[in-house]
Amino acid sequence: MFGSLQEVSSFLRDNDINFIDLKYTNLFGGLHHITIPAQQFNHQLMEEGVGFDASSTPGFKTLESGDMVLIPDLKSGFVDPFFEHKTISFFCNIAEADTKKPFHRDPRYIATLSEEYLKSTGIATESRWGPEFEYYIFNSVDYRNDPYFSFYQINSNEAQWSNYFEKGKQDGYQMFNHRGYHASPPFDELYDIRSETVRIMEACGIPVRYHHHEVGSSGQVEIEVIMDNLPRMADVVILGKYIIKMTAKKYGKTATFMPKPLYDEPGSGMHYHQHLFKNNKPLFYDKNGYGGLSKTAREYIAGLLKHAPALTGLTNPSTNSYKRLVPGFEAPVALFFSLGNRSSAIRIPKYATKPETKRIEYRPPDATTNPHLAMSAMLLAGIDGIKTHLDLEKEGFGPYDMNLFAPENAEVLNSIKSIPDSLDSALEELKNNHQFLLAGNIFTEDIIRTWVDYKYHNDFIANRNRPTPYEYLLYYGI
Repeated sequence: MFGSLQEVSSFLRDNDINFIDLKYTNLFGGLHHITIPAQQFNHQLMEEGVGFDASSTPGFKTLESGDMVLIPDLKSGFVDPFFEHKTISFFCNIAEADTKKPFHRDPRYIATLSEEYLKSTGIATESRWGPEFEYYIFNSVDYRNDPYFSFYQINSNEAQWSNYFEKGKQDGYQMFNHRGYHASPPFDELYDIRSETVRIMEACGIPVRYHHHEVGSSGQVEIEVIMDNLPRMADVVILGKYIIKMTAKKYGKTATFMPKPLYDEPGSGMHYHQHLFKNNKPLFYDKNGYGGLSKTAREYIAGLLKHAPALTGLTNPSTNSYKRLVPGFEAPVALFFSLGNRSSAIRIPKYATKPETKRIEYRPPDATTNPHLAMSAMLLAGIDGIKTHLDLEKEGFGPYDMNLFAPENAEVLNSIKSIPDSLDSALEELKNNHQFLLAGNIFTEDIIRTWVDYKYHNDFIANRNRPTPYEYLLYYGI
């Protein structure tokens, strides 16, 4: 939004801005912020940054060396619509407190290095990305986890079971399970929330392609944004999630990016459309290739699919991720590519027929990841495929233009590799195959080790050690 400190100062003065909000994410994608009075925003702050305790930020530093600073990225500025007092928000770069050198675990720095590495290879000068925001909006959610008491309870006015609650809406317009795709009002009750969300996203500098109701009949929706470069779109994911959750709260509802919040309803992924350009020339198009794909695109796809088991440890880093990644529900568990096939891990959109729009859609990821790391890892996997000239057919990655989950195709499906079926398996794959992530010194061994250790103990082990209500149904009477 802003090109210089002078522009910011003029905007603050002309619009009576009261506060500056500084936003950043931890290594695992959690959003943090610190707020300062607007009059403190000056040259000294831009040079010295604002100090914070990195030892209290997951994935960053230890207690004895916790001091770090936040330096606002002026280009990322926007008027934050969710504060009572007028506020400008900036995403920040994270630097060492004394030297002001970029912090090597800063997710935004990793995203920037990834795009710079792409340029250094000579393969392309830019990657462009388009994440899809899939999520659920519920009327209410309640949950509790104690040693003696555990439950969750969700209410959605759109769901078949909404009238089971004391204050059900009782108007007859509930949906069948799995019948929510492009549902129309009065069944679709969430169009105004989505439209307001899109209005705010665009006001904050995020151009939107469209929004609609998704397949999940209990409040699943989708917003698709216009594609841009990797560092920018990683910020867009963080900002988009913030806007989506805050807008739902504004309407007295709650939004979640949990991959599988409901049993027997579709899960929510975060599909990533992606393609490469060299000096604005598209590199993924060849009118004579399968699906209009160039040799470069096919090698990029092969790299993604070859490294997909390891990538899953980064792109699907929650135990709940693997409740979505099961056969059925359009879950992309089989490692193959195809034209327009939504059961594939990589889909080539049929409607993207022009050279500048020809792209691929990588479907396994979900929004529990840190997008800066996930997109960087996908890019590095694709680059590895191009550099090593991987062959899709020889690697057994298709194309397969069929529904591989249909019974008659079971033999073909059994011959195709799959992504891991649990978080611990995915983390083990990441431990054993991450050399491709070390290219260009973008990811480091200590980043991979920190990620794996944290996710293994804080997600997998913590979840594994807790009894669930369903286990009582299965085992209490034995």
